[in-house]
Amino acid sequence: MIEFFDIHAHVYKYQYPNKDGRMLFINEKQLSRVHQQLNIKKAVLLPIVSPEVYVPQSVGEIIDISNDSEGKYIPFCNIDPRVLTNTSDAPIGRLLEHYAKLGCKGIGEVMPNLPWNDIRLQNLLRHVEKVQLPLLFDMTGNKNISYGIYDEPLMPQLEQCLIDYPNLQFIGHGPYFWVHISEINKDAQTVSYPTGLISKEGRISYLLRQYPNLSVDLSANSGYNAISRDLDFTQSFLQEFQDRIYFGTDICYEGQTFKTAELLITMANENKITSKVLKKIAQENFMKLVG
Repeated sequence: MIEFFDIHAHVYKYQYPNKDGRMLFINEKQLSRVHQQLNIKKAVLLPIVSPEVYVPQSVGEIIDISNDSEGKYIPFCNIDPRVLTNTSDAPIGRLLEHYAKLGCKGIGEVMPNLPWNDIRLQNLLRHVEKVQLPLLFDMTGNKNISYGIYDEPLMPQLEQCLIDYPNLQFIGHGPYFWVHISEINKDAQTVSYPTGLISKEGRISYLLRQYPNLSVDLSANSGYNAISRDLDFTQSFLQEFQDRIYFGTDICYEGQTFKTAELLITMANENKITSKVLKKIAQENFMKLVG
């Protein structure tokens, strides 16, 4: 049975009750139990720092958990672009260099509710490119509500960032990002979890072909929904972009179901993807990214 490496894991040492009373996020013992069930042997831990929805946590907490895991967990750092001075010239590079020395292999999950072209977010991107860390982000089509980096339909601001920061590795994630796996009407309200067959490919395929500094994260219901809608389309998508797709979970609550690993294994067993493609997505791309 193939082993999976998780590009998108969360863990809180001290959980807290969400607005509906459920405990967020999962603790280390719960995460380990889920990973055993899914045959996940390694994972990147992503700290939460932006305050729009979630209670921020310390990057140091993630580093400590990773250091105690005997190599199972790899820490990413995370920095809200409003930190230190809340200006466009905040010396964020000092923080990034500090966390990199402590073993952090990337930054994420970056999800402040700011537009990509906000001068403070642009400052963060400049510094991340300089220290050569990959950046995993979440997106939204809403302003001043919830979390996620804001963009218009078809993601023009993201595209401009891909152009402006060619040496920064972006990893896309989230419902608003994955809705663009199929063509959308840019003047219509986008649906977070669209259903049905994909008659025409969307903006993600275009951006992946055009910009080698973009990759994608299959985690959460958004990633699963995108690749489970139309397996014929998914077959060609996974084949074409096999070197830039990462398996992930993004499990936040205890008892949360997760079906992406099962779907990928089924596609391999049914010869919809090769074992080589499966292994790249399941683990090899992960190892190339974090070393």
